This record gives sequence, structure tokens and C-alpha cells, in this order.
Amino acid sequence: MLNQNPLWRYLVVIGVLLLALVYAMPNLYPEDPALNINATRGGVVLESTRQQLEQSFISEGVTPKSVTLENGQVLARFQSAEDQLRARQIAINLLGTVNYVTALNLVPTTPDWLAGIGATPMKLGLDLRGGVHFLMAVDMKAAIDKNINDMVGAFRADLREAKVRYRSVSADVERGMVQLQLRSAEDVQAARSALGKLDRELVFTDGPAEFSLQVTLSEIRLREIREYALEQNITIIRNRVNEIGVAEPLVQRQGADRIIVQLPGVQDPAQAKEILGATATLEFRLVDEQGDLGAALNGRLPPGSGLYYDRSGQPFLLENRVMLTGEHITNASSSYDEMGQPQVNISLDAQGGNLLSTSTRDSIGRRMATVFIEYKPGEQLQADGTPVLIKQEEVINAATIQARLGRSFRITGIGNPAEAQNLALLLRAGALIAPTQIIEERTIGPSLGQENIDLGMTAIMWGMVVVLIFMVIYYRVFGLIANLALVANLVLIIGFMSMIPGATLTLPGMAGIVLTVGMAVDANVLIFERIREEIAEGRSIQQAIHQGYDRAFATIADSNITTLLVALILFGIGTGPVKGFAITLAIGILTSIFTSVVGTRLLVNSIWGGRRVQSLPM
Repeated sequence: MLNQNPLWRYLVVIGVLLLALVYAMPNLYPEDPALNINATRGGVVLESTRQQLEQSFISEGVTPKSVTLENGQVLARFQSAEDQLRARQIAINLLGTVNYVTALNLVPTTPDWLAGIGATPMKLGLDLRGGVHFLMAVDMKAAIDKNINDMVGAFRADLREAKVRYRSVSADVERGMVQLQLRSAEDVQAARSALGKLDRELVFTDGPAEFSLQVTLSEIRLREIREYALEQNITIIRNRVNEIGVAEPLVQRQGADRIIVQLPGVQDPAQAKEILGATATLEFRLVDEQGDLGAALNGRLPPGSGLYYDRSGQPFLLENRVMLTGEHITNASSSYDEMGQPQVNISLDAQGGNLLSTSTRDSIGRRMATVFIEYKPGEQLQADGTPVLIKQEEVINAATIQARLGRSFRITGIGNPAEAQNLALLLRAGALIAPTQIIEERTIGPSLGQENIDLGMTAIMWGMVVVLIFMVIYYRVFGLIANLALVANLVLIIGFMSMIPGATLTLPGMAGIVLTVGMAVDANVLIFERIREEIAEGRSIQQAIHQGYDRAFATIADSNITTLLVALILFGIGTGPVKGFAITLAIGILTSIFTSVVGTRLLVNSIWGGRRVQSLPM
């Protein structure tokens, strides 16, 4: 019999709608203004600190909804944004900014039963939720200088392997070259030949001294170094942003040496700046046990060694030769050693494991120091107005090598668990190839984001009202069915946007929803007009309904597939707002086909299907 549907089809449609409704429900619960209070390196959040904060809030007339200690940080929820801002100032006055970072945040209030099944509010972009925008500059000179310094060790090994005699190999980073001092004219020629065969992008010129050679990098190699530094830093910054748990950040390139970072929902940039701006890496060096530490403290450093200090100011005399750098670290996690003290567990790649194994093979019984390196902005400015980055080195620990080390080992002697977690986060996310600093910072407040949401919702509601009224007037009862499908379509879009991990709603995304509202009823208009045509040609009501849906489907599929392809192209090659528009458009196309074709057909068939009907109310 025509226009009869099996039970399973009804169950599928109802199941999909209920699933979307459940996952759309968390968007009905508003977010709480909140404070996140984290310990920086050298500090830790204790229960006594939490209690002190809660008492300070109440005594100053700010009553929090809750103040809890979660995952080593204080989370304080408040009734309003005004209370949140007042509480932030109270926390800063109480704790300061040296050992603690007090950041504004918005925390979901989703019920536990929804959160338990993974139902969370839809992720909002920077333009809707508010957040911070950073423009970061990559220090390309530091990237080139690093390559020049790396060439020194490589040249020494290559010359020894080629049996070329040399007096010295040194780096001149200011002029961007490596200086070779050889022993004879034959050695100069042999060095040119040996090094040139290994790397064709080296440029050789005669030095000012006798039997000297200057080696620089070609423009092609310099361009490759800059491109590599920028692309690797973008990847590492993405990893760091993912580690601190920001939903759907935007990290993209701008120009030759700039990176844009947008973090939705982060209202205070302090914590993000601490993680993103840290050019953190490790170096492992042997302690110079033979050198005179006292003489070094008086300025008489032994050849091949340098003076370093730990946090307490204790000096260490370390060899200049670096056994291993942090770029070979593949994973890092914090834990506790046998004595209950915090430690960081390090895993290396194959090359790093081989280097460390070779370096420690003949050094059993000697001490190896772990040096933590950071670059921080100084007071001096470069030609482009950005601060000159100052290299800061700190000895974390110096432990005796008990056995030959491999691809896994651990670092002990770290001050507290919070510091161990922070160090593991930075190392796990990766060491930046070149120092990067924030040169521009903007904060978009939640009030502006809320205004964008209100305007977007107004546009969607007015669009829906106009469409609903038109459909009811023009198609009567069938118009009501189309309107029910339109409402179901909106629920499906919100539900799927909330379910998909990579989906973020932006202001252009709301424009995509408005467009989808019009496109959703377009399919029903085609179907209803086709049914009218079939009735006009003399077919029965049941045949008209059946043929109307079947024959209109090809046209609907063609028009929607081409639009879907455009949306996928926009998502693939677009960035930021373009992606936001593309994803809502693509989801809206798929859900509108489902509701307009499948959903309305089930409703029409359940009301008029299989019955003797003389006319249709349309």
C-alpha cells in the first residue's frame, strides 16, 4: 500500500531527534563567571589557601557560589560578572602575581547526568564567547644563530672524518658564519671539498687570516630555516594550547614571521601568556669535576666550561659540550619518586636515545646536570620595536650517572608537584624552534560576545518567524508540518554542533544557520508544489503524495549536494570565520534534508497515508 512506512523508520527518526535534543539541552544552562587560581613555578595551591580565599571573598562582601580545589587549582564560581571582577582583585591583593596566576573564566553549569553522557554546551568562538587574541613574533635571527652554532660541532666531526687538519672551528653569529682556521693551503682546499660534498647550500669565502675559511648559508637555506622555524613553532603552540585545554583555538600564520593565536573563553591572558610565551627547553651537560669552581667564580673559567646556577643560587661548573637537547623529547609526565618527591619522566626519540647512550657510555660515575632554558623579554628594543629576548638558564638538578642511559630516564630534584606538572607540560608540547614573544594582545570581553549572540539570535528568530508565517498562510496544514520540520532542524543543528568535538559556533556560523533556515523550507516548497502538480494532472491523493516526494527528491539532492561541496571546500581551505560559516552550513544542509524529506514524509504518511482522502489541506 502506498505511503505506509515500517515501524523501524519511525523509531530511527524519533531516536535521532531525541539524541539531538538531549545533546542540545546543555545550551539551556548558562555559564557561571569564575576564577581559576593556579600556582606558577615555585608555588603550590594548598587547602589552607582555598579556605583563606573563601573567607576573604565573604569578608569583602562577595559571596561565591562555591570555592573548590580541583586538580591542584582553585575554582571559584560567582553569581555575576561584577562579583567575578571584584573577587579577582581580592585574590590578587591576597596572593599577589608572583607565585599565583588568577585568571577569569566561564564554567559550564551542565547537570551531572548530562555531563555523565558527554553532553556539553556548544563551543563558541572568540567573537561570541569573548577571549584573548595574541600576535606573536618569531625571532628568526635566533633560529639562524642556532643553526650556525650547530654547524660548528658538525664541521668538527666532518673534518675529523675526512682527515682534514684544522686549528679551530668557531661561530660568528653576528655575521652569520662559521670561521675555520686550517693548517695549510691543501687543508683549505680539502675542507672546501669535504664540507661542500656534504651540503651544497654552503657558501665558502677566504678569510682574512692565512689558511682561514669563512662558511655561510645560501639564501635558499636561510629561507628554509625561517620557514621551518615558523611552521614548527605553529605546531608546537597548537600543542601547548591543547595542553591547557582551550576549546577550539585558532593558531595560524600571518606574514613571514608572525603567528596569530585566538583563545575563546579565556578572559584573562595571564595563564595563556605564561604557557604560550615560554620558550622552554632542556639541555643536559656533564659537570666539570676537574675544574676549579672557586677560580671560575672569580672570573677565571677553565677552557670548555661555563658557570651556571640553580634557583637557590648554588653555582655549578658545567662543560660547554651539550650531551642532549630537548628537541629529542617525545613525551614527558610528572610523577613521584620512591621518596615521594616530584619528578618528571622523559621519553626520547630514537636519535636522542642513541645520543644519550653514547654520551653516558664513558661517563658512568660522573654527574650530569639538567639545565632549564627560557627566553624572556628584556628592556632593550630591537629595530622593529619588539623587546630583545634574554636567555635565562637554570640548573634543575645534577645527578650521578649510575648506568648507561637510553631512551627513558627521569629528572628529580624539582621543587614541588605543580612545578613538575608545568615542566612536563612544556616539554611534552615541545620546545620552540626559535624564541617567540607576544607583540600584540587584545581581550574581547564576554559582554561584547553576548551582544553578538543576542544580535545573531535575533536574526535567527526573525528569519524563522517570517518563514513560519509564510508557510502557514500559503500551505496551511502542510505549512505547519514544514514548520515542525524547521524547528526539528534547528534542534538537530544545535545538538550535532554540541556533539562534534571540532565544531565551534562563530558569528559567521550563526549566519550559516540563518541561511539554513531558508534552505530548509525550500525543499518542502519543492515537494508541496510537486504534489499540487500531480493532483492537477488527475492522480489520486495517495499517488500524488508518493510521486511528489519521489520526483522532488532528485532536484533537492542535486541542489543540496552542490552546496555541500562548496561548504566542504570552504572548510578545507578557509580559516577562522570562514570555517565557522562552512561547518554550520554543511551540518544544516544534511539536517535539512533529513527533516524536510524524511521527517515530513513520515508525518504526512502517518496523517493521510493509506486512507481514502478526497483533498489535501494545502
